[in-house]
Amino acid sequence: MSTMLEIKNLHAYYGKSHVLHGVDLKVGEGEIVSLLGRNGVGRSTTVKAAMGMVNATGSILFKGSELIGLKAFQIAHKGLGYVPENRDIFPTLTVEQNLLLGEKKSVKSRWSLDDMYGMFPRLKERQHTQAGVLSGGEQQMLTLCRTLMGDPDLIMIDEPTEGLAPKIVDLVAQYLLALKNRGISVLLVEQKLAIALEISQRVYVMGHGAIVFEGTPADLKANAGIRREWLEV
Repeated sequence: MSTMLEIKNLHAYYGKSHVLHGVDLKVGEGEIVSLLGRNGVGRSTTVKAAMGMVNATGSILFKGSELIGLKAFQIAHKGLGYVPENRDIFPTLTVEQNLLLGEKKSVKSRWSLDDMYGMFPRLKERQHTQAGVLSGGEQQMLTLCRTLMGDPDLIMIDEPTEGLAPKIVDLVAQYLLALKNRGISVLLVEQKLAIALEISQRVYVMGHGAIVFEGTPADLKANAGIRREWLEV
């Protein structure tokens, strides 16, 4: 399995505040990897740094190409997708207009509007509805699909299940597995341990801006000390 994303010795800053302290992380081709941890430990900062949205030093290699120093739009053009926690939809545009804004027109995409509507029939039902009136679950579906319309090779998803009903959480898990089956790698930033252990091939746990654990879901299940110190409330 080849490496799609490799983060090495990553340090990141908000102004003078040193947030990440030498983060090392890998995501392989066609792999789902989860980045776990409590709020405020640096998980979102890690994916924002990979997307060029945070000042960072170290190395972030995507398909062998260095991302440090590039703008977010340049990184997106290389095939790295990002679904932010706050969803960032365009509320006054319709569902379909939001999807078309994410479309990569320069090459033939693996994804079409019909694919999006097939994955989430609710979006098809609401394709002419302004995105701002959608429910939280519908907005999460829309944000994920808009990113997929850009035909990424790897997609980083920040807290996709936050605030969603359990039934919708299960649906999101199913479609993350569907992405893997289409050959798309996934880096999932998540607090819910159950979904991460269910769908991931490997997991990382963060604490205080650094990686404190790396292993398989089975390794994490067997390590009560790590779960108690870094994950449990």
